Amino acid sequence: MTVVSSKEFISNGDKYFDLALEEQVFIKRDDDIFLLIRKNVDDMNIYHDASVYEEILEPDDDFYSAITAEELKKRMHLSIHNFFANSKT
Repeated sequence: MTVVSSKEFISNGDKYFDLALEEQVFIKRDDDIFLLIRKNVDDMNIYHDASVYEEILEPDDDFYSAITAEELKKRMHLSIHNFFANSKT
């Protein structure tokens, strides 16, 4: 396992891409840490035909019951507010 700063990674990216073939490489930027993951393109299901995407992305029951991130945020704020309002001891 190797941990490298984002500045070092930008300066020597090829070195860390090669190293990621053998071990885990973590890139640290401020308070965030990113893991460099190797994925062989042949193993990925990448389609260039738009009809394939349409079939994969066809709406299902989960899609129709989904909410937006903004709605989730409002509901979470309300839940947190209610939790603390009801937990006064």
